[in-house]
Amino acid sequence: MKISWQWIKDYVEVPFSPPELAEALTHSGLEVENLIQWAPGFSRVIVARLESFRPHPQSNHLSICTVNDGQRDYSVVCGAPNLKVGERVALASEGATLPDGSRIGKTSFQGILSEGMLCSEKELGLGDDSAGILLLDPDLPPGTPLERALPSLEDWIFDLNITPNRADCLCMIGVAREVAALAGQSLRYPPGEKIEGPMDAAEQTSVVIERPDLCPRYVAKLIFGVKISPAPFWMRRRLQAVGVRSINNIVDVTNYVMLELGQPLHAFDFDRLEERGIVVRTANPGECFTTLDGMMRPMPEETLMICDRKKPVALAGIMGGLNSEVQAEATNILLESAYFDPMGIRRTSKRIGLTTEASLRFERGVDPNGCLRSADRAAVLMAELGGGCLARGAVDNYPRKIEPSKISLRIPRVNQILGTSIPGQEIRQSLQNLQLEVAPQGADVFGVTPPTFRVDLQREIDLIEEVARLQGFGRIPVTLPSGRVSAGKKTKAQQVAERTRNLLAAIGFWEVITYSFISPKVLQDLKISLTDKRAKALRIHNPLGEDQSVMRTTLIPGLLQVVGHNAHRQNLDLKLFELGRVFFPREGQDLPEEMEAISGVLTGLREEETWSKPKAECDFFDLKGAVETLLDGLGVTDYQFLPESDEPFLHPGKACRVEVSKRSLGTMGEAHPDLAAAFEVKQKLFLFELNFQSLIEGCKESRSFEPLPRFPSVTRDLALIVDEKIAAGQLLHSLWGANSGLIAEIKIFDLYRGKPIPSGAKSLAFRIKYQREDRTLTDAEVNEFHQKMVELLADRYGAVLR
Repeated sequence: MKISWQWIKDYVEVPFSPPELAEALTHSGLEVENLIQWAPGFSRVIVARLESFRPHPQSNHLSICTVNDGQRDYSVVCGAPNLKVGERVALASEGATLPDGSRIGKTSFQGILSEGMLCSEKELGLGDDSAGILLLDPDLPPGTPLERALPSLEDWIFDLNITPNRADCLCMIGVAREVAALAGQSLRYPPGEKIEGPMDAAEQTSVVIERPDLCPRYVAKLIFGVKISPAPFWMRRRLQAVGVRSINNIVDVTNYVMLELGQPLHAFDFDRLEERGIVVRTANPGECFTTLDGMMRPMPEETLMICDRKKPVALAGIMGGLNSEVQAEATNILLESAYFDPMGIRRTSKRIGLTTEASLRFERGVDPNGCLRSADRAAVLMAELGGGCLARGAVDNYPRKIEPSKISLRIPRVNQILGTSIPGQEIRQSLQNLQLEVAPQGADVFGVTPPTFRVDLQREIDLIEEVARLQGFGRIPVTLPSGRVSAGKKTKAQQVAERTRNLLAAIGFWEVITYSFISPKVLQDLKISLTDKRAKALRIHNPLGEDQSVMRTTLIPGLLQVVGHNAHRQNLDLKLFELGRVFFPREGQDLPEEMEAISGVLTGLREEETWSKPKAECDFFDLKGAVETLLDGLGVTDYQFLPESDEPFLHPGKACRVEVSKRSLGTMGEAHPDLAAAFEVKQKLFLFELNFQSLIEGCKESRSFEPLPRFPSVTRDLALIVDEKIAAGQLLHSLWGANSGLIAEIKIFDLYRGKPIPSGAKSLAFRIKYQREDRTLTDAEVNEFHQKMVELLADRYGAVLR
């Protein structure tokens, strides 16, 4: 929320400098994130009086003007169409500089000398109007520097971080109220004079509220005979200071009063309302509506609409309709000032994905008893700036009056909570400075009635916080909390997660964190069967967009999106992993089933290519090695890689299933080419995804030290010819299963296909290390056991010694 220093001073005497005020506001709970000194971007521009002008003899669109700065006349060539003798204009004389960096000097225009420049708003950086020169107050004395003639040119802008509970501070008067309380000054409300015409508003229009639960109050004011034109400079300048674009005098008034008093307003072209009446109702089933931004939007159920007698004309509390917009030819205005249920506006805003300055205020809660004051203020301004006539009175439909509630405040409780000894009278004065009604309610008890604009004050503790803010947190003594402190300890899951991250990082993986929300399309890209649990993703009621509309059931789409994002930026060599949750809906329950998973992806080169390292791309065995390193590092034993994998997003024949103690742990393999193409990745991808909970159950919390072997080992090689369909893991599993304490290590060191190996077979070579911890093995023992291993494999798999 941007606040103007010059604007605030209309309502309160400020005894602080802008930096001091920023500090005071921050200490009181209204954090000032930024303070900007706003100054004109020009120099040596003065007020001058236009004495005369005549056509340029050599041009049809230029005029030769004579202007006076109070001391002498200047001859200036100008092409503006709005020249008028006697007007005060902005003269940039010789030596002046403008915001675009240009420097003004004497210039000849087709033989006529020009001693300066008459400036438009746009040329001075004061607005967007470049159609004519800037016309100033006719009472300004010529020669006055423009920055003094227009005080609003120099300002300080406070950028406040308003917390959601302080809706009352989303306006100038709200912040001015805080300043008045901090400085002990009185608050001045903007003038509320009424200049009313002969017509009565209640005779010209009516308001029907069909849903008083969603719209407890609706005020309508009428202004007749206005002329749509640009707003005056002072109003446009103030709106510009706080980042609001000027549109026209009527629309600018609604924005100005919203920023001034915090009440969102809307102006309708009264002549475009059917039967000149207002009906507040909810949307009909299947109803669509075109808002001011030109978008046709379907209206969800329970959406509150502002309608005339036949059609919707506004989306209540959010945005007006294109069919009732105040256009240049409008002459009669119906002004809306209403209070809408905050929950209803928030629900509608989220459902249709539209947030505006008005909805932001209605969602947080505006003052229901300030509607009429804001309507009166805006209507008077519209009549003054538009040259119109204000109808008598207003149509004020208030079926559900909202009254402030009284809160009991115990003085001892205030000092107990704050650790202070503030007298009761001082507490009372602090609250009254915030315009709270305070009356004695008993011994050391006050009855406090917050005004309806303070929607955040509901309990005694809220009032205690207000006392602390205004008294100053510096007066509250600093005390350290006491209590028994015990050493914290990580759970097994936390310990395993930390070890997992460290192990993967040690082999070159980078951790990523992706959104838990994904697009349903990515599950289709994975070609997961509709009967698969992962295909039944949980939909989000109010998604940010279709690409984030369901909860993820696998981590793989997020990883692949990261790979695709990097690939588009030529970052092709990647090792990524994510440890996070996946979500599955549970029938009949609101909350989903949550599971921890660990996934990783490899792509690109195995190592950076150098003069000593030839180019080598990652393959399946790099992925398998990474998973083995993780399992071994966590102390997981009895794991197997089984070739049976039916994952549709993995390449057939290049994928496997991971088991631990006969239980499935996850899958891994090369991604199917169609999956890589879906994420716009042109190189091979290798993926793994494991159930992290099963990983935790299978890992060992601690490791025991094993001394180095004291006795020598004996190594034997075993080269076998087996059927192509038999996996090496099956042979390894059988060898380890037959171990009787003699085998210390088995490694596969060779795989060969081709002559003289028969077609449909392959040669596998194992290196087996035999070793005992209690004695040295003899060759006879080793040979005998080694022969048993050969016979075992021959019997089970038809293996033949090569």
